[in-house]
Amino acid sequence: MTYSEVKPHPTLRSYIDTYWTVASEETVLHTSKILPDGCVDIILNLEDDYKTDEGIILMKSETAYLIGTMTHFKENIIQSKTKLLGIRFKPAALSVFYKFSSLHEITNGNIEFEKDLCPDIQKTIKYSAAYLDQFFLNKLSMPKYSLRPIIDDINLYQGKIRIKDLAQRHFVTPRQLERHFKYDIGISPKEFINVVRYQSAYSQLKNNRLNKSLLQIAYESGYYDHSHLTNEIKKYTGSLPSQI
Repeated sequence: MTYSEVKPHPTLRSYIDTYWTVASEETVLHTSKILPDGCVDIILNLEDDYKTDEGIILMKSETAYLIGTMTHFKENIIQSKTKLLGIRFKPAALSVFYKFSSLHEITNGNIEFEKDLCPDIQKTIKYSAAYLDQFFLNKLSMPKYSLRPIIDDINLYQGKIRIKDLAQRHFVTPRQLERHFKYDIGISPKEFINVVRYQSAYSQLKNNRLNKSLLQIAYESGYYDHSHLTNEIKKYTGSLPSQI
């Protein structure tokens, strides 16, 4: 199985993280593990039905799906020839291209995407990123309210910021933050902060060139102790820190 990414047009990079492709030429068993990242994806299945090893169809052939924000890892054992193309939107950026009801309705889930709203699959196969760029450039429309400054703040602090402080910095109430996050991202501000914090710790664990202890990484990432960090890493990745 191969995985590749292509960056979108520069104008789109504030809203779309990447166009990604997963492909497998042979019908063999393979494990697919997806980790939470605070993002929403549109996934186009360009090949046959995407099935588990038990024959359950996860995605129908030549069909698009809107994938909600995840709060825990997801693992599937797949047995099918595969070619999936995904558009990964940055947190709260889907509203720049689409008007939907609250994304909280599809958190940890997915829905089949209406064909007249999504990129044409045959044109995507033929023209790939060039067509996707043009498609989303044509749909670009700034919403009246944007969570981007708040999300930038959370990323700047690597998730080590209190909701009360975050609300005060941006002149909103905690209740307003809760409503906006659930509507535009699908999860609460607390859940989003936890995802950002875990991502920071996960990156440190993977690139621990200074051989920091687990306790030191835990403290630097805003966790109470190494047990707290271990539990969060296991929740989001399905692995222990020692397995990363």
